[in-house]
Amino acid sequence: MPEIHEARRERLRAVLAAGDADAALITSLVNVRYLTGLASSNAALLVPADGQPVLATDSRYALTAQRDCPDLELLMRRAVETALADLASERGLRRLAFEAHEMTVERCDALTSARGELEPRPLGRVVEDLRMVKDAAEIALLARACAITGTAFDEVAPQIAAGMTERELAVLIDRTMIEAGAEKPAFDTIVASGPNGAIPHHTPSGRAFARGDMITVDCGARYGGYHADMTRTVVLGPPAAWQRDLYALVATAQRAGMGAAEPGAAVAEVDAAARGVIVEAGHGEHFSHGLGHGVGLEIHEAPMLGHGRPGRLADRVPITVEPGIYLPGRGGVRIEDTLVVRAGTSVAARDLLTTTTTATGRELLVL
Repeated sequence: MPEIHEARRERLRAVLAAGDADAALITSLVNVRYLTGLASSNAALLVPADGQPVLATDSRYALTAQRDCPDLELLMRRAVETALADLASERGLRRLAFEAHEMTVERCDALTSARGELEPRPLGRVVEDLRMVKDAAEIALLARACAITGTAFDEVAPQIAAGMTERELAVLIDRTMIEAGAEKPAFDTIVASGPNGAIPHHTPSGRAFARGDMITVDCGARYGGYHADMTRTVVLGPPAAWQRDLYALVATAQRAGMGAAEPGAAVAEVDAAARGVIVEAGHGEHFSHGLGHGVGLEIHEAPMLGHGRPGRLADRVPITVEPGIYLPGRGGVRIEDTLVVRAGTSVAARDLLTTTTTATGRELLVL
């Protein structure tokens, strides 16, 4: 889909033309993939404000680059960054913007020490900002990743039983997602049971499930490079009253956050809509993380939804909404869905990408 990547590069060129750079050197591998379509462990891209871009990679990716990036000038070098810096110097592209947040001081010195005529300047997170708003092709890939995630959870949920360990369940979920079509898990699957549920990013252990446990499962599939993210909390056996109450509170907070997630909304206000429900119920100290984040070619990307976070939502921005309450020594509840912020739609009509039949996120699933 060269035309899609060309349109993305044109958006970057527009930023460069409005600034003071002759070209941008893109070294983040995720951003290179976004702008070219090439998935590689060694690649960089030179994007002049005026002129043809040049993609550098090494011989391992030569045929892939020729196939996936037929519209780009290709440069085959092992040292991709210095090769493109040399080319920029040769072509008179003196004012070279680079991704300072991604490049180490050592690598920056290597680019500039032997090229005194270059005038490096930080590009900022320009490409990351461009990546926030997704095109139709990206949303389709993300939707497929989320569908695989939901299908895998629905298949695995009935198999959860007393005696199974957190680690065994995590492995089963990962295998089921891959069998359902995932490239691989989008991140390390979290399974937290009983008191471990009070740890938001608990690493699955050998703890065996027991009746009465609440079990939090945070999982996602990666498909076409795009990452799904979904969390469900279930209970093994009849739930205690406090478990039902805690779950209902988190579900109410999630609905409030999703209702506030519309184009133009400040990300801090979306967080506040959900957090306020939890604070009012007396559990403010037990909700310790942000409400959510963007998803795409990375599992955590802009925008970040949290207290004091800057920025506003826009149309076609996929985000997660994932409030949680964590009670030390007792357990916790987190409910997370991935949705696409859309203009001119009701909450019910928004693109909710993570759907499951066994656990909708609205009512506590009792196994």
